[in-house]
Order: sequence, then C-alpha cells, then structure tokens
Amino acid sequence: MKIAMANDHAGFELKKEIKTWLEEQGHEVLDFGTDNTESCDLSDFVYPASLAVAKGEADRGIFVDGVGYGSALIANRIYGITAAVCQDPFCAKLARQHTDSNVLCIGGKIIGSGIALDLVDVWMHTDPLSGIEKYARRVKKVEAITEKHLKKLSEIE
Repeated sequence: MKIAMANDHAGFELKKEIKTWLEEQGHEVLDFGTDNTESCDLSDFVYPASLAVAKGEADRGIFVDGVGYGSALIANRIYGITAAVCQDPFCAKLARQHTDSNVLCIGGKIIGSGIALDLVDVWMHTDPLSGIEKYARRVKKVEAITEKHLKKLSEIE
C-alpha cells in the first residue's frame, strides 16, 4: 500500500518511527515532510499529502502533529478525505470499521511510539464493517454533507 505521510515539527520524531515501521512492513511511503524539528506551519505539509490521498496518488495518509487535531482539521477540508484523530488502537479500529477513514492523525505530544505503532498496525489492518445498515447509513449521511459543501477536486483544478 502507498501511504502519504506529513508532519510538523512536533510530530517529526514519531513520524520517522512510523515511517520506518511502514517501510519494514512493505509499504511505500510518500513523505511530504517536514524533515526536522524547526517550527513550521502544519498546513504546508498536510495539505499536499491530503491532496495525494484525495487524488488516488496514495492509498491512505498518516499525519503526525502535536495532538493530531490540526492535521485532521486541514485534511477534512479536502473532498475525498475522511481523517480521524486516534490516540489508541481501539479508536483506530473504530475509525476504520465505522467510517472507513483514509487518513489517520496522531498526536506526537500525546502518545509514545509503542502505542502509536500499535494503533497504526490496527488501523492499517482493519476493514470497514460491511453489510451493517446503521454504519452504511451514517457514512452515507456524511457523504451527503460532503457533496453539499465541498467541491470536488476536478471542479477546482
């Protein structure tokens, strides 16, 4: 699987660990940076990584910032992205099962590498629940909101 990764200065160290783990698992990582711990603007890295996922240039995205919410706020403004902030493996499992999230956002100041690698593993290996009407209904409602309020990439490029 091809994974887009992005981070800010607060997520740099954890991103490196996750990236190494993903590559060891045989995944291709598209690293959108940043490449150091110098203060930077998260959107400069998460935005292009989100576009790569939305365009199908990457299968999924994993973004690491201080607490995860900044990445999710940016990513979820892009048509075709469903970003979830997860801080433990249980949340990661539900983010995939219930919402079919295609972007995982993690807080490098919130969790350590042990839990982060466990939750990435769970998120990468969990499929959406299929055939359960209530989850399908809920996902469709979110998709309807997306259709009403977000522009498709083809409409703006």
